[in-house]
Amino acid sequence: MNNFIAKRRLLFVLVATILGSSVALLDGTIVNLALPKIGAQLHVGFSALQWIVDGYMLALSSLILLGGSLGDIFGRKRVYLLGLLGFGVGSLLCALSPNAVLLVVFRIVQGVFGALLVPGGLSVINTNFGRAERGQAIGRWTAWLSISMILGPLVGGIILDVASWRWIFLINVPLVALCFMAAMPSITESRDARVRHVDIPGAGMALVSLAGLTYGLIQGPADHWRALPITGLIIGAAAGLYFLFIESRSRDPMVPLQLFRSRNFSGSNIMTFGMYGALSGFLVSLVIYMQQRIGYSSLQTGLSTLPISILMFFFAGQTGKLASRYGARLFMTAGPIITGIGVASLYGLHHGSSYIFGVMPGVLLFGIGLVLTVAPLTTTVMMAVDEKDSGIASGINNAVSRAAGLIVVAVLGLLGVGHVYHFSIVLCAGLAIGAGVISYLFIERLPGR
Repeated sequence: MNNFIAKRRLLFVLVATILGSSVALLDGTIVNLALPKIGAQLHVGFSALQWIVDGYMLALSSLILLGGSLGDIFGRKRVYLLGLLGFGVGSLLCALSPNAVLLVVFRIVQGVFGALLVPGGLSVINTNFGRAERGQAIGRWTAWLSISMILGPLVGGIILDVASWRWIFLINVPLVALCFMAAMPSITESRDARVRHVDIPGAGMALVSLAGLTYGLIQGPADHWRALPITGLIIGAAAGLYFLFIESRSRDPMVPLQLFRSRNFSGSNIMTFGMYGALSGFLVSLVIYMQQRIGYSSLQTGLSTLPISILMFFFAGQTGKLASRYGARLFMTAGPIITGIGVASLYGLHHGSSYIFGVMPGVLLFGIGLVLTVAPLTTTVMMAVDEKDSGIASGINNAVSRAAGLIVVAVLGLLGVGHVYHFSIVLCAGLAIGAGVISYLFIERLPGR
């Protein structure tokens, strides 16, 4: 009986972490599909649409490191539940936004609380499941999160075909409520035993660095590279260097630099930047291009990426098990390269291209590459550190993945609005293939720490 109760509790923990993290990531992808309609209704151009995407990603990627640390210091359950409540409120405010400026502001609010939510999910799993069960739990969590990222366009397409774009934010509210009800009674509270302090200077420099770089990259082309965007790039780069200096001297850093002494941890995070940058940039440009240039409806665009979700659902968990047995390097090398080939194959996509022969082969290759990559990557990151550093490690890896998406989306307009799609294909294919090469060079061949 006690065994049944324990298993049921762990099931609810897994459901709560999957649902909460999925809501945060689903929102990040589902908005992409609505960008053409948001732009048309609010009368804004491509740079404003970049800010709607990157406002959320800026707050998420710059504060997610702090979010992981706050969970370790003040209690992982407490911080996770706070993130849920704040994200629900932010979603409601986005739905009620009367103009693009307020929409960007409320997207930033979503990102702030998403920074508590996303790393919290993985660290809760890491401390509520035993080591023997943890690999499978992480595999399932990763698989469902990846499905959520790809299902975003499908769900968004259905909503946008029958209702206003505002409903893509309103749908988060009941999902957050369900997650809260599952999390409250099932998650066991945990925190670090030793006394730690919040790294406010580090968080501030991370925010300034990413904000400066994002502003410069988005506004540079729009403002014809006047002084202000260039100044933003310089400030962002300088703040990034100073961030590393602060972290090397801090007593309780958000990013303990000694973690990067682990070859697996360093390699996985470099690889994460390339892979998730390619994923974010590719999906943003593809869904806009398919609607504006090829003539797909919102629902057709969402359905076009459905094969990726199917592949992830059936095979991602199995890949995690195989990587635990045979080592992650093979999977983390082959997966990104296959993903890059899939992206590159869609370079010639044009009005009149058939879905079966023009779109689906590239989408299938993209999905196969993700299946081979995501679970081994996440497991490698978490197994490369001690359990006491689980929240920090989760925050670092999530920050790298979101920062990669933030920067790549900001770069998309670098050659002008008319070249966004083809530039993104070349850039994202190169990033994905480069991530595979990094994995081959850095990740240890044999399983284990």
